[in-house]
Amino acid sequence: MSHDQPAYGLWTLVIFNSAIFIMFGYSFFKPATARDWRTFSAFSAFIVALFVEMYGFPLTIYLLSGWLQTKYPGLDILTHDAGHLWSTLLGEKGDPHWGPLHIASYIFLGLGFYLLSSAWNVLYHAQRRHVLATAGPYARIRHPQYVAFVLILFGFLLQWPTLLTLLMFPVLLTMYGRLAVTEEAEMRSQFGEMYTRYAQQTPRFFPHFHQSSATSGG
Repeated sequence: MSHDQPAYGLWTLVIFNSAIFIMFGYSFFKPATARDWRTFSAFSAFIVALFVEMYGFPLTIYLLSGWLQTKYPGLDILTHDAGHLWSTLLGEKGDPHWGPLHIASYIFLGLGFYLLSSAWNVLYHAQRRHVLATAGPYARIRHPQYVAFVLILFGFLLQWPTLLTLLMFPVLLTMYGRLAVTEEAEMRSQFGEMYTRYAQQTPRFFPHFHQSSATSGG
């Protein structure tokens, strides 16, 4: 983006991009319960905070401008590329959109949305049948939707880190962890010994790739 084009103050892009990713998340997650809405609201707040700084007002760049100009005297902090802070901090040259971390961010985003969509499909049919969701991604981990949200948020952090989203990330990790524990208590109450056996065989967040699916059906 050249100096003839504004890098920030593009509030239409803020609204458009926020709406696109929030709608993507909504279409794949489809919150139904109060807990679902808390999960989705936290995700949406992260997305809005991200795009406000990416296209609206670069608060992180503004707060770090003195240090950045001292550390990187040739850096033009008013350009959009300067907002890709990992690229600057790692001393990468050229277009940051082709940097390894930026490409990695797309992989995490793709995996996150794919996992979110796959998990919702299994959970939706299990809830309609009033059975425990144990198929698809639920055969590998007990909380694929929360893992999907974390993959998406981490992908965005690789692409465009800001002070606010870096602070929000561990808070969201803690929130999703607590929601998972609460959800497990409810599932154990509803499905009893069946859920206990499922939990003993299926990791909470990190899959055991060397093991075959623990259960089937659901």
